[in-house]
Amino acid sequence: MQPTAISSFFCPTRIFMGVGAHQNVAQIIRKLACERIFVALDRALVDSPFYAAMTALLEAEGVETLVFTDIEPDPSAHTVEQAFRQCRAHGAAAVLAIGGGSTIDVAKAVGILITNGGRIHDYEGIDKFSIPPLPLIAIPTTAGTGSEVSGSCVITDTERNLKMSIRHAALNPAAYAILDPLALCTVPAHVAAHSGLDAFVHAFESYLSRQANLMTDAINLQAIELIAANIRPFVANRENLEAGLNMLCGAALAGITFGQTGLGNVHCMARFVGAYFHLSHGLSNAVCLPTVARFNLLANPVKFARVATAMGRPVQQLPVLDAAGDAVTAIEALCRDLGIPERLRDVGARQENFDEMAVLCTEANYNRWNPRHTTTADFRALFAQAY
Repeated sequence: MQPTAISSFFCPTRIFMGVGAHQNVAQIIRKLACERIFVALDRALVDSPFYAAMTALLEAEGVETLVFTDIEPDPSAHTVEQAFRQCRAHGAAAVLAIGGGSTIDVAKAVGILITNGGRIHDYEGIDKFSIPPLPLIAIPTTAGTGSEVSGSCVITDTERNLKMSIRHAALNPAAYAILDPLALCTVPAHVAAHSGLDAFVHAFESYLSRQANLMTDAINLQAIELIAANIRPFVANRENLEAGLNMLCGAALAGITFGQTGLGNVHCMARFVGAYFHLSHGLSNAVCLPTVARFNLLANPVKFARVATAMGRPVQQLPVLDAAGDAVTAIEALCRDLGIPERLRDVGARQENFDEMAVLCTEANYNRWNPRHTTTADFRALFAQAY
């Protein structure tokens, strides 16, 4: 950040964190004077002990709930419309989301439509709605997207075969986020790995962004340190509550920042890797991460050296470029330890799509944020290197 540059920082979400933090839902409901609530729930949690505890809590508060579980990965506008109709018919005064990023994004979209009307397509872009949505209480059950605190939600337009980003830094984050590692205990190991690396990429790319500032730098370095130190033990044992809480906090910290700084080439390429080859968002990011990290190193070796330190590498006495290279080595080791396939070919990518994907990457204009200017030819070469 240049000393003469003017930046801002904002986080409107009240965050409760810790083992058993889900119990704070009771006081939140009382504060909202909420008699009816719409619950967006990840279907995989229906029979979980955590949801059973949440159900007992809601019943004790005398709240009438309507539970919606028909939420797919990369949720569609059709799913949002179905959920919206049910929420409106229920007369809900608030929305409770219990799940990963897809579940929270659907809950956000429903809240927008309840108060603003129209279709979710109407709000694609930045600050396209002005009426605050229904209050949202978000309980993430994966440590990954940071959707509970981010200013965006992503909904798939199946007619146009693209993902719509609905962004509003002030109105789109949840009113309340609850970071409780008890909600993570049943997440599968591969989901923990992929979502955790998504959170790492959020922090890493936000830290390197051209729009980063002193506030976001401090937050992102802490997020990188938390995730790098805890993702291995968390993936190994999701009942490790200390690691789970640290992962949730790291993901949330990155979620707070990346909507304000933008992201970079990893996310840019992963958008189209996921769309073309039907991979999860987290895995798409993870496979692209080492190649892009090595490409971006030259743009800001000082920051790369700080990433290496945050990842626990003993680089303090090394020349800056050597320390920066150690950050890439640490990232490669992290992906390897978590069982991430090394090459795009290993996840079913096809080279014949790379020319078109490179053009789409250029058109997406992540050069606004990515530290190293990237041409269409550069993107084509990056896909080839990752292949």
